[in-house]
Amino acid sequence: MRTTKGSARRRAKKRLFKRTKGYRGGRGNLTRTAKETVIRAGVYAFRDRRIKKREFRKLWIIRINAAARQHGLRYSEFINGLNKSGLELDRKTLAEMAVNDPAGFEAVVNEVKAALAA
Repeated sequence: MRTTKGSARRRAKKRLFKRTKGYRGGRGNLTRTAKETVIRAGVYAFRDRRIKKREFRKLWIIRINAAARQHGLRYSEFINGLNKSGLELDRKTLAEMAVNDPAGFEAVVNEVKAALAA
């Protein structure tokens, strides 16, 4: 007797089409095209999870640099002074402070300047 994988294939297709929900045209309706699209989407997702980290770090550095320059320091000087002062604040926290808590950031800048002067 010929076997056709009936229920297993239906389950696999259901799983596939659940992942392609919202895709345009054949990418959401045709098995082969949907499968190719899902694989490619996974590749992009994998790649972009790493790129996202890079992009955020760049953004934080830009924000810290802008805020540090308002207080008369360049980014590199600011980070150097931060290391010398022993303050262990990461770039994400510093960028957040620069945007939402200027007074707190100014206090950090004063600590950094004191460390650089010493």
